[in-house]
Amino acid sequence: MTDTLRTEALSKRWGAFQANTGLSLTFEPGARHALIGPNGAGKTTFIDLLTGACAPTGGKVFLGADDITGLPQHERVKRGMTRTFQINTLFAGMTVLESVVLAICERRGLHATWWKTVENHDEVVAEALDLLATLKLANDAHAITRSMAYGKQRLVEIALALATKPKILLLDEPSAGIPAAESTALFEVIAALPRDVTVVFIEHDMGLVFRFAERITVLVGGKVLAEGTPAAIAADPRVREVYLGEAEHG
Repeated sequence: MTDTLRTEALSKRWGAFQANTGLSLTFEPGARHALIGPNGAGKTTFIDLLTGACAPTGGKVFLGADDITGLPQHERVKRGMTRTFQINTLFAGMTVLESVVLAICERRGLHATWWKTVENHDEVVAEALDLLATLKLANDAHAITRSMAYGKQRLVEIALALATKPKILLLDEPSAGIPAAESTALFEVIAALPRDVTVVFIEHDMGLVFRFAERITVLVGGKVLAEGTPAAIAADPRVREVYLGEAEHG
């Protein structure tokens, strides 16, 4: 199994604005863990701190026994932490297969020669095709990325992340901008990923969260309001009042 990702009193401040305060969270190997909360709750900032996109003003990040708080983003990727973003960042003019081959060549240190023809990298192409099959993208291997439906593009983005062989996959609103039917299909693929990949995801669609997450952390005002199983979170009156909007008013 992969290493546990955890934080210890992680905090981030910009001037007088406290984005995250004292976040001590643990993501067990193989977890399917959702981060939810209202806009401005500090969810994306927390992911930024995990990946090294910004430095904390307090606290630490650990991967297994190693303190990785001071590591830059590319070093965290080498250790197995990969992220996707809300805004799609694909190679629009390339085919799906070319994009994934490029990502795998980058991981293998072949990025300087990949363009000489993919036929020279049969093993890389085979790995790319296996990955596309896992994500139900095999039939789209030769499609130009920009011509694909947005939901399929999000799957390609996940394929590019998985091409780095991550231990930890961080997803920032993977269903954003995708029709409901495509969102469900996307999450079914995510849920079926191998258990040696820990998945931590931000998501606003509560139907998807409660269907696919095995553990949920609720952030409000940059702090943890509640954490637990989907059943426990759904029944928590604090969560219902502050976020789910199901509290009785009278």
